[in-house]
Amino acid sequence: MSNAVLQLANRYQGTAPEAESINLTWPERYISIASGVKLGISGFKNLFKSPFSSIIKLGAGGYLLSRGFTGHCELYSRMGKTTTDDEVNVNIRSSFVVDKPRHQVYEFWRQLDNLPLFMKHLESVQILDNNRSHWELKLPANVAKVSWDAEIVKDEPGYMIGWSSLPGSIIDNAGKVRFRDAENGGTLIDVVITYHPPAGGFGASIAHVLNPVFKSMVNADVQNFKQYMDIDNDTRELSANDTPIAAS
Repeated sequence: MSNAVLQLANRYQGTAPEAESINLTWPERYISIASGVKLGISGFKNLFKSPFSSIIKLGAGGYLLSRGFTGHCELYSRMGKTTTDDEVNVNIRSSFVVDKPRHQVYEFWRQLDNLPLFMKHLESVQILDNNRSHWELKLPANVAKVSWDAEIVKDEPGYMIGWSSLPGSIIDNAGKVRFRDAENGGTLIDVVITYHPPAGGFGASIAHVLNPVFKSMVNADVQNFKQYMDIDNDTRELSANDTPIAAS
């Protein structure tokens, strides 16, 4: 049966317009064909008993059959997904200098639950043990929240921290931060953060829409670190210069 469907799909694909690129994987195409056949049969069986709902089922079934045979989904296409390649990643790279000693900056980042203080896209980071942590992320416009567990995969005290999500995470991600002494004092920070979209064609198509917004948001959050540390410095200096007021 599957071979027959495959041959039929291949013949149908040969007649499809070139502009309609294949953006459905074979599992998605099989599901569309099976669902289209099921809806079509149901529509024909109840055509005289429930004509209105049957016409809707026949229309939906026809769309799913066309979707499966051609391998082209117009909805995916409008969302920016024009191939079956699911690797649509968010890659953020940033470098900047903060006026703090390298070891002090490293220690701040190594305490991962400090990250939401300046990374506003993170709802929270909960420390589970010395290497593992639980992360919660807010999607753009607060449409949803996702969470995952991560672990420190490389730790060079004072110089570098690398972390990665654990297998089975909804959004695979990894990050690496390097700390170097800046030429004119302070610390040069090199940050690389990578997010992978949820698995499957739909997840990749959604990523095409969210990635530009998400990339800008995360990049801005990383840059917030410099501002956060400067404000932190000013606050400490103000506190140190405060003079207690004597009671009258």
